[in-house]
Amino acid sequence: MNDKTAIYPIGTQGKPWGEQEKAEWLAQQTKKRSYQEQVVAKIDALKDRFQVEQYGELNYQDATFPLFVIKTKNWDEEKPAVLVTGGVHGYETSGVQGALLFAEEQMQEYSDDFNIVVFPCLSPWGYETINRWNPDTVDPNRSFIQDSPAQECALVMSYLDQLGVDFLAHIDLHETTDTDNSEFRPAKAAREGEVNTNWNIPDGFYLVGNSENLQQEFQIAVLEEVSEVTHIADADEEDKLIGAPVDLHGLISFPVNQLGLCISLTNAMYTTTTEVYPDSPKATPEECNRAQVAAVVGALKFLQ
Repeated sequence: MNDKTAIYPIGTQGKPWGEQEKAEWLAQQTKKRSYQEQVVAKIDALKDRFQVEQYGELNYQDATFPLFVIKTKNWDEEKPAVLVTGGVHGYETSGVQGALLFAEEQMQEYSDDFNIVVFPCLSPWGYETINRWNPDTVDPNRSFIQDSPAQECALVMSYLDQLGVDFLAHIDLHETTDTDNSEFRPAKAAREGEVNTNWNIPDGFYLVGNSENLQQEFQIAVLEEVSEVTHIADADEEDKLIGAPVDLHGLISFPVNQLGLCISLTNAMYTTTTEVYPDSPKATPEECNRAQVAAVVGALKFLQ
């Protein structure tokens, strides 16, 4: 595929997908790893230390995926609440495994100061099939909106609405991968009937903030903590990351409410989306997971 104008093999160029093209895409998806073994088993191992609840389930392609949330025990309404989400895009492995690693190694330490809520894997079908979309070709991280077309989003939104908590902060764990250019951006353009234009994939960690409430000192604190674990991405020759102008080294921002991104899920004062680069020759899977943990820890240290 051409780096900048890759043509996707499904559909007719210039024509948005209909149901036939979506069905053709879905038929090509296969299970590549186990949500039960790699995620649910790790959640089960945390039940003695934390409150684990099933908040819903997804039923896709004759498979059932129970959805879980992990919460600190001894909930105290006087303590600030912090939300951590992972696996909004199921293919972004360290978002899921980093959330679980944070719960396993760090969550208890901060439970005296915070009520913490962790959704480690919002999109388990995407995790198993290594996909950005759900089976309906819907991107969950553009679907945190009223009457969401993505079940993954609607179930989380419903749970949090019933929980009735005002969160102080929300950290959403993501990755930017080489497959964004080789697969997911070309697929998106084909679905929309548009011409694909890829961006430069940054080598390193960066953050995406809310352009309408950036909270730069908070973002800097997160980046500083992460820099102890892995390298921060430099801007490209146009002083951009993934096509967006940098606000500062390692930080870009978007109007997240307008785009329906996950960090618009609450009215939290402090929000950020992490972006780890797992394809870097300078990073390992373990380093990527620990960079996600460091991002959450950096946020909590700032808020203490």
